[in-house]
Amino acid sequence: MRFLIGRYHEVALKRGNRWRFVEQVKQNLRALFADYRLGPMRPRGSRLMVELPDELPERVAIERAACVFGLQNFSLSYPAALELDAMKREALERARQWPAARSFRISARRDYKQFPMNSMEIEREVGAAVADALKLPVDLHNPELEISIEVLPDAAYVSAGKIPGAGGLPVGVTGRAMALLSGGIDSPVAAYRMMKRGLRMNFVHFHAHPLVSPASREKAHELVTHLTRYQAHSTLTLVAFGALQREIVARTHRPLRVVLYRRFMMRIASALARRAGASVLVTGESLGQVASQTLENMMVIERAAKLPILRPLVGMDKNEIIAEARRLGTFETSILPDEDCCTLFTPAHPETHANLAEVERAEMEFDIERMVADAVRAAEIVRVTFPPQSAAKAA
Repeated sequence: MRFLIGRYHEVALKRGNRWRFVEQVKQNLRALFADYRLGPMRPRGSRLMVELPDELPERVAIERAACVFGLQNFSLSYPAALELDAMKREALERARQWPAARSFRISARRDYKQFPMNSMEIEREVGAAVADALKLPVDLHNPELEISIEVLPDAAYVSAGKIPGAGGLPVGVTGRAMALLSGGIDSPVAAYRMMKRGLRMNFVHFHAHPLVSPASREKAHELVTHLTRYQAHSTLTLVAFGALQREIVARTHRPLRVVLYRRFMMRIASALARRAGASVLVTGESLGQVASQTLENMMVIERAAKLPILRPLVGMDKNEIIAEARRLGTFETSILPDEDCCTLFTPAHPETHANLAEVERAEMEFDIERMVADAVRAAEIVRVTFPPQSAAKAA
């Protein structure tokens, strides 16, 4: 029998409403392991103990648990009887699974105070048994293998170290948002950072197919598939934007086109968000990065939105965003070549200091309500799940 022992991140700081955060962590675990039947989940102070089925591979358990927001770290632990000899046997078994380790240490935590030995005594006795049996040196400061023993009222749980978790708050506990996903480097990172703050994400991607290739649609789907590993279920709305862009091009001076594109995107995204029950928009904007992201343009563009806009990357530079995209695993997809709708009909010298009054005068040429309604009505909705339903087992 094995247990996943998850240790809370910010959830541990909550008081009277901690139960709500813990329940969300439990729901998210069940969703991410939907193709396996997880056993009982028991909160134990600052931990959550989850019984794992025998058929669940250890590699899969680690990969998925690492995507659960709300956990600072976790262990795959094996129970031993509340006897010193049983702890020694289990610690030896864990150590033998790491034959390449050249040093080790034992870290014990005795939450069950009725156990007759304190943490230091447990560490000393179990450490001596492992060292004698395996001829492995002890290193208290920088060991290659750390064996953890957590003494609880029902058993001692022994594991080979702690694995970093995703941290943050459990997805869904702070609400729902609509993320504008361009297919570039920035927007997937922005969505990830807000998921880490407990927001459940819906996604919208604006494309110019069939005026250009479907490459950007495919990239958006791949990026949403990757991000869905953190929330189990996602909705991607694909909005055909090319016809609307052509209408803007036909009636607007060149410099204002990019600002107008973005304002229409905000209107459409707001309508889609309200329909989906989302209360905010999320963008990957970084101040000063491109023409539409000057302070003046951002202020003019956001006036068209019907919901608040969150910009988690606004103070980050491109190198910082790229580093996070690499760590997240979205970078290689984001840099694949495509034909983004924002590059279609883009003027050589776009306006960088848009004036709101001038922009609003330009928009008087358009039937804004009709254009937005047409885009929303024609939008294509794609649902993405993790694990993929085709691969799921009957639970």
